[in-house]
Amino acid sequence: MKKSNKLQRIYNRLYKHFGPQHWWPGETPFEVAVGAILTQYTKWGNVEKAILNLKREGVLTAGGLNNIAVNELASLIRPSGYFNIKAKRLKNFTELLVTEYRGSMKKMLKEDLVIIRGKLLSVNGIGPETADSIILYALEKPVFVIDAYTKRVLSRHNIMEYDSSYDGYQRLFYEGLERDRHLFNEYHALFVRLAKEHCKTRPICIGCPLDGM
Repeated sequence: MKKSNKLQRIYNRLYKHFGPQHWWPGETPFEVAVGAILTQYTKWGNVEKAILNLKREGVLTAGGLNNIAVNELASLIRPSGYFNIKAKRLKNFTELLVTEYRGSMKKMLKEDLVIIRGKLLSVNGIGPETADSIILYALEKPVFVIDAYTKRVLSRHNIMEYDSSYDGYQRLFYEGLERDRHLFNEYHALFVRLAKEHCKTRPICIGCPLDGM
């Protein structure tokens, strides 16, 4: 079976089993982008606590985060872990947003995907996974986010070696599926759901929607 056909079959099975995931949570594109940075190396529940702190202080805006002192920001996002590092990364991101797009995610959205991705990757602390999460979920542009869950599922089904490059994994999806943001959004979220419930470090194959593939 062609890899493209298998990718579609995997998606169909996951969607039928789990249904739509409504991911990424966030009230605004900016909040989604902040969440993408805060979720590095932590669970989403911890991110939600940090975002709530930012909302309570009234600083969950590009201007608010750009102007707040980094130590104050670190204190507010403490629940997310690695708070000193993440505070600097948030400041770096908001500096880009304010400098290049006048603090507007709408202005960022209007720019070409390739240019946006290049600018995001130039920000210290933002790698491909975080940049693509911002592009897909906050800006709603068709990129596929590759994370450890995606690699784990596909490598266990002999579609690609786990240690293959990020770009290599992305090409797999771009060549095998229609480049559609709704599809990419749902597919990535379904991988996350599967990995949390079945395809764990120690897999629980009983009841897995991909069992037998």
